[in-house]
Amino acid sequence: MQNDKNLSAEELIAQDVGARLPLGVMATVIAVLAGLWSLFQLWIASPLPFVVGVGVFNNTEARAIHLAFALALTFLVFPAFKRSPRDYVPAVDLLLALVASATAAYIYIFYEALANRPGNITTEDLVVALIGIPLLLEATRRCLGPALALIALVFLGYSLAGPWMPSLLAHKGVSWTALANHQWITTEGVFGIALGVSTGFVFLFVLFGALLERAGAGHYFIQLAFSMLGHMRGGPAKAAVVSSGLTGLISGSSIANVVTTGTFTIPMMRRVGFSAEKAGAVEVGASVNGQIMPPVMGAAAFLMVEYVGIPYIDVIKHAFLPAMISYIALLYIVHLESMKLGLKGLPRRDTRPWLQRLLGFAFGAAFISGLSLAVYYGLGWLKPALGDAATWVVAGMLAAVYVGLLKIAANMPPLPAEDPDAPLEELPETRAVLLSGLHFILPVVVLVWCLMVERLSPGLSAFWGTVILMVILLTQRPLLNWLRQGDEHQHGSFMDGVIDLREGLIAGARNMIGIGIATATAGIIVGAVSQTGVGLVLADVVEVLSMGNLVLMLLLTAVLSLILGMGLPTTANYIVVSSLLAPVVVALGEQNGLLVPLIAVHLFVFYFGIMADVTPPVGLASFAAAAVSKGDPIKTGITAFYYSLRTAALPFLFIFNTDLLLIDVDWLHGIMIFIVATVAMLIFAAATQGWFIVKSRWYETVLLLLIAFSLFRPGFWMDIIHPPYEDRPASELVQVLDELEPKDVLRLRIRGEDAVGDKRDFSVLLPVPAGASGAERMETLGITLYEQNGKFLIDSVGFASPAKTAGLDFDQEILMVKSPSDRWAKELIWLPTLGLLVLVVMLQWRRREPEITPVKA
Repeated sequence: MQNDKNLSAEELIAQDVGARLPLGVMATVIAVLAGLWSLFQLWIASPLPFVVGVGVFNNTEARAIHLAFALALTFLVFPAFKRSPRDYVPAVDLLLALVASATAAYIYIFYEALANRPGNITTEDLVVALIGIPLLLEATRRCLGPALALIALVFLGYSLAGPWMPSLLAHKGVSWTALANHQWITTEGVFGIALGVSTGFVFLFVLFGALLERAGAGHYFIQLAFSMLGHMRGGPAKAAVVSSGLTGLISGSSIANVVTTGTFTIPMMRRVGFSAEKAGAVEVGASVNGQIMPPVMGAAAFLMVEYVGIPYIDVIKHAFLPAMISYIALLYIVHLESMKLGLKGLPRRDTRPWLQRLLGFAFGAAFISGLSLAVYYGLGWLKPALGDAATWVVAGMLAAVYVGLLKIAANMPPLPAEDPDAPLEELPETRAVLLSGLHFILPVVVLVWCLMVERLSPGLSAFWGTVILMVILLTQRPLLNWLRQGDEHQHGSFMDGVIDLREGLIAGARNMIGIGIATATAGIIVGAVSQTGVGLVLADVVEVLSMGNLVLMLLLTAVLSLILGMGLPTTANYIVVSSLLAPVVVALGEQNGLLVPLIAVHLFVFYFGIMADVTPPVGLASFAAAAVSKGDPIKTGITAFYYSLRTAALPFLFIFNTDLLLIDVDWLHGIMIFIVATVAMLIFAAATQGWFIVKSRWYETVLLLLIAFSLFRPGFWMDIIHPPYEDRPASELVQVLDELEPKDVLRLRIRGEDAVGDKRDFSVLLPVPAGASGAERMETLGITLYEQNGKFLIDSVGFASPAKTAGLDFDQEILMVKSPSDRWAKELIWLPTLGLLVLVVMLQWRRREPEITPVKA
């Protein structure tokens, strides 16, 4: 993608979805193709093909059709060069679109023949692959820029030139035939897991967001956030954070989020006193974090389901706390900036005493909670009682709720028009705004219900949410007109809803072009890694560079993610870095005695891939914000990166303190962690901003950083005071198992061979099972040992036993048994830490002034 700072916001968003907007017949062709793509994705996600017995596609066939649509649309809507025409499609691009889509569709058309001769490709197969791969790379260059295409080309060259590589990187090489077969004909390369996730999950969520935006939910969220927070100090900036977080639930693109909400919020922030760069940076910080905000996260989150091998509901659970903490900290940063500038809030209409408003909020929250419980248990009782009729009864209840919410909306004044230049004199009334768009929340509720309660697949959950949205788009206008009888305000006709639906289907498909192409091209890289074994070589290289130090390894991973993110979209960045480095980080952690969960490493890579949209000199979201604010894009990017330091700190923290990811944490402990971690992140934000109660002195900043670190990682200091584990010789393993309580966790230090036969030391965790004696517990774990020359070696490991699951294997040596020591709770470190915080508060409180003099932005 280009990064010309003179580009407008509209041009930047056009780059994201295709800058060519031809007229006449080709405009119709592009719209029809995009609409058909969306309808095809809805069809394969629905249960209808299995009901009617027609149009059932297996995974490989669906991926081939998905890529055929993406390739055709890429050549039609993305010009080859800056000087290429924008108002018509050249004949060469039309030809490339036909050929490229045919090479992808080849896998679908000849699927049965290919399946009957695996690994035995014909000349036709070879020709199709050798045409399809270069066209895919050209499509990647057009819609995503040259970086990903060049990286994929390097991996293809490496696959072919293995024998001529330096000794460390050398391999036997692959033939053109083997390359074509692996990368194009099988599901190991282009048509692999990444494209499968794009086909099965991601498209439906992107389409869901496009339809929700088209229905008017984006404007509703902005107005709701503005009405709730506009009265606070720096209220419009805080409203920007919340509205961008809400919009982030329905948008798959940081740039689209910036342009969607930023056109309204950035001018508001400018008018209350924020500089152009700070207004743009706040919007960027909020919009980019939308990709990490459950329940609808960025496309890479769905890839984690396949790569980590856990349900999407678990990804949501692990990502929830860091995302919430990050958004709360950004609100606090905005508050600190507002204090520096001496800003005031706007007058609010609700002049009730704060206690009365608080009681109203509490009653509202209690009502929603009670209603949620009633629905949860009510449906749990209804479904078994009604049997097959339950679906129709639930559909009828949903329809009744929808009409009821529209009746409430009809009694409210319409939302203000989307006019960023309107004067900021008075806030809209929160109650009126809230009630005017409650029906927009219904599809989100259905989506979350299907994901978290019914435990449906992400694709099927998004399908049902999208169906509800399509009904809303078609019916909300005529129903509102009917319910507002006698009112002069008209909401439009049924045909306006049809147009909205059509445009939403087209917008969803165009938003997906880049993701579809990125996942296909990233599959080339993943395929090259699996075909050549370069992953193991890179693991050794990275381990040498990090000198076996896990922190240095994480820093290298973060830097690599940031560098790659300058040219790759978040999804492609995540695929490349996680496939190369995630296993290395886990293995290096084991060697250092730190067992890092795989989900923590993948979230680490995900976070830094997102940070690349902020980081200058190529932070595309920063350029989009600068185009709206008319500020300097580099200064906007630097300020946004400064605001986003909280997001950069969180991945390092949850690698070493997995409690933040709610791994093996109960509800009570989870609430305590959330409160403490939020306070810690607010203190970290105050330290990085140089302002707490007043402007901080250098030593106060150092103390604040120390306080934040101690609240986040109390175990670091407690481990120094009292080691968490007691080292015991391997000969005492049975005795240690006898001493521990069931569900305690035992660590073993193991020496064994890695995948290439090299000796390495690593750690494993073993949950202590129930049993009357240590010997019984050893048997339950599935381990038998033998002694040889003073060494204790594993003689056998039971199939599917806890020991096998933990990674133990035949002939490994047990070096040491690490038994949990009896020590104080690590949370006791919080007591002196809070005392230190009180000291900093007292130091700054004495220097505060009754009124803060505004400083120049």
